[in-house]
Amino acid sequence: MKIVVCVNQVPATNDAKIDPETKRIIREKTKAILNPFDTYAIEEAVQLKKKFGGEIIALSMGPEKAEHCLREAISVGVDRAILLSDPAFGGSDTWATSNILAHAILKIGKVDLVICGKQAIDGDTAQVGPGIASHLHWQQATQVVCVNEFITGRLIVDRMHENGLDRCALDLPAVITVVKGINIPRVPTLKGCLASKKADIPIWKHADLTISFDEIGLNGSPTRVVKTEPPVPRPSLTVKIAGTPEDCIKQLKAELIRRKQFALKSR
Repeated sequence: MKIVVCVNQVPATNDAKIDPETKRIIREKTKAILNPFDTYAIEEAVQLKKKFGGEIIALSMGPEKAEHCLREAISVGVDRAILLSDPAFGGSDTWATSNILAHAILKIGKVDLVICGKQAIDGDTAQVGPGIASHLHWQQATQVVCVNEFITGRLIVDRMHENGLDRCALDLPAVITVVKGINIPRVPTLKGCLASKKADIPIWKHADLTISFDEIGLNGSPTRVVKTEPPVPRPSLTVKIAGTPEDCIKQLKAELIRRKQFALKSR
C-alpha cells in the first residue's frame, strides 16, 4: 500500500500578523509548527503500514522552512517526504491548494490512499482533503474515527457525524480525513530523529507539475480574502462566586449575561 499523508505548517501562536496588502499571514517572522491534526494522520498511516506493509510519503505545500514539519513526519515513521514550494503557489485558496496537491499525488504515482488531518488550525476550513478527492475523482470519507479493515482494493472506515457514526466502504484509491480521537500519535525515536536529519527532501516547483498558471496562486483561486481582523479578546478576569447554590446560580447567570453583552458591544 502506498500512502500519501498531506501535512501543513501552521503558526505556533495566536498573535500571527496579517499583511494588510496581501491579506495573508506573515509567516517569515512567525514561529511555525506541524498542524496538530496532521499528527493523527501521520500516526494512522504508520499503523496501516505496520499492518499491511507499503510506503508512506509526506507531502506539504509551503515555504522552504516547512521542510521542518516534513522532517518531523519522517522522525515518527514516514519513509520520505516532498515539499511543494514556489512563489507561484502563493495566494492559493483551498481550491487551488487542493488542486496543486492532487497534481503532486498524480506525479508520485500509484498512490492507494491519501490521509489528511480533518482541518488546519490556522484556517479551520476542512476543505483541502475533500478538495483533493474532488480533483482526483476519488472516493472520500471525512471525519474518520476508525479504520476497521483493509481488503484488497477496499477500505472499511467509521466516520463521525452529528447523529453518530457511519460505516463506509471505499474503493481504493481514496482520500480520508481523520479526527484526533482515531489514535495517539507517537513521539520520535532517536533512530527516527537521526533518519529525519539525513533525509533528502526534494522541492517540487510549478515546472515539475502538469498544471497551468491559471489553476494556481491568486489566478487559480475563486475566493479572495477581502478583510481580516483579530478576534475580540476574551475577558480574563476571574470572578469568585460564593453563597448558597441558589445564589451561585443567580450570580453565574448575571455574569454570563454581562460577558455576552460586552462581547456584542466589542464587535
